[in-house]
Amino acid sequence: MKTEITIDGADSASASYVAWAPVHSSIRLVEPDEDVDFVDVVLRNQHENQGGQIVFLDAIPGEGQDRLRIRLSADGTPLDFFIAGKPGRPSQQDKDAVLETVEADTEVVLSTKALMVRIRKNANDLTAGERDRFLSAFAILNNQGMGRFRDFRDMHRDNTSIEAHGRAGFLPWHRAYLLDLERELQRIDPSVALHYWKFDEPAPNLFARDFIGVPNNLGRVQFEPGNPLEFWATDGAVAGIERSPDFDSNTSAAFVMSEEDTLLLGGPDDLYAGFIDMEGDPHGEAHTSFRGSISRIDTAAKDPLFFMLHANVDRLWAKWQWLNRRFDTAELATYPFLGSAGDPGATRVGHNLRDTMWPWNQETNSPRPPTAPGGDFPPSPTENAPGLVPTVGDMIDYQGTIDLGSRLGFDYDDFLSLIVEHRR
Repeated sequence: MKTEITIDGADSASASYVAWAPVHSSIRLVEPDEDVDFVDVVLRNQHENQGGQIVFLDAIPGEGQDRLRIRLSADGTPLDFFIAGKPGRPSQQDKDAVLETVEADTEVVLSTKALMVRIRKNANDLTAGERDRFLSAFAILNNQGMGRFRDFRDMHRDNTSIEAHGRAGFLPWHRAYLLDLERELQRIDPSVALHYWKFDEPAPNLFARDFIGVPNNLGRVQFEPGNPLEFWATDGAVAGIERSPDFDSNTSAAFVMSEEDTLLLGGPDDLYAGFIDMEGDPHGEAHTSFRGSISRIDTAAKDPLFFMLHANVDRLWAKWQWLNRRFDTAELATYPFLGSAGDPGATRVGHNLRDTMWPWNQETNSPRPPTAPGGDFPPSPTENAPGLVPTVGDMIDYQGTIDLGSRLGFDYDDFLSLIVEHRR
C-alpha cells in the first residue's frame, strides 16, 4: 500500500519548489491492501528539526498545521489539500523539506516527496552555500558579458527609462524585471532565489570579497580569488565593476529613509499614490550612496548589486501591501490608474493597470523604445502567472491573495502570506 501526492506545478524534478503562499495539492491511495475500504493517513514533515518545513491546510481559507490527517478511499479517489512553507522555516538547501505520508495507526511510511521552501532572503544572512550558488548562477548568466544577462543590461538604459521610472509603474515594472531575472537564474540552478540588500542597516557579510566585493583606492571592486564574479564584464570589453560607497558598508547603513518610515508612506489611508514617493527615498538614495555605475540609470544594471538593491525595493512594496492589505486591483488605493492608456484619467502608456509592459510586449513603435531585448516573459515550471506578455496589474497580487492563479512564485523571508499567516 502506498500513496501518491500531486502538487500543482511541483511534479517534476525541476519544479519541486514552494514559498509562503499556499499551493493546491491532492493525495490518493494506490495499491491498497485487500478488504480495505479506507485508510487514515497523516501528512507531516519527515524531519521536524532540520531543513525547510511545510504546513498543511485542508482548505482555503484555513489554518496551517504541522500535520494533517486525511481519510483516503480505497478506490483511489483523490482528496484536495494545500501546502505552504512554514513561517520562519525556509530551506537552506535544495530539496531539504521532505513531506512524508504515514498510515495513521501504524506510522508506516507510505510515500515521501522532497521539496524546497525557496524564499528571497536578506543577503547578509545567507549561508556560504546559499551565497555561492547565487553568485555562480549570476556569473553563468552573464558569462563574462557574452551571456543572457546582456538583455537585462539593455532593458535598463536612459532611452528606456520612461517605461520604468517617474510614474506609478515604477514598482510593477521592476517587479517584473526582477522576476524575469530570477527565473533565468533558476533555469541555471533551481535552488537559487534573488536575495536582497537591506540597505537601511549594515551588511558587512554582503560587502565582502567573497560576496559582492570591496573597492580598491581607484573604486574598482576586488574579489576573493575564486569568487564567481571575479571576472565580471559587461558592454563588450568593459571588465570589472566600479563602485565606491560614500558610507562605511561594514558598520553603517546607506543614506536612506528607514524601513519603518518607508512603510508609513501612503498616509493614513494607505494609498499607493503616496507610497510611490519611495522611488526617490529610499530607492534613489540607495543608488546615490555610491559612486560608480550603480548611481546612474543608464549604467546601474551593469552591477549585480543593482538587482539586490531592487529586490529590497520590491520587498518594501510587498511588505507595505501585506501590512495594508493592498492586493485588490479593483481598488484605487492599491493602484491609481485602473484602466488602459487612453482611458479617461489614464497616465502615460505602460503605467496603467491594464497596459502591457515593455519589453515583454515586444512593442517598438513610439512612444515605446525602438528595441525590445529579451523576448517574451519566461514561463515558470511552478506558476502560470504572469503569462508571456504581462500587464502592470499582473504584478500586484503576487501571492495569489485575491486569486490563487495570480501567484508569481516568490516571497520574502521576513513576512508571510496573508492566507496562511494571519489565521495562525
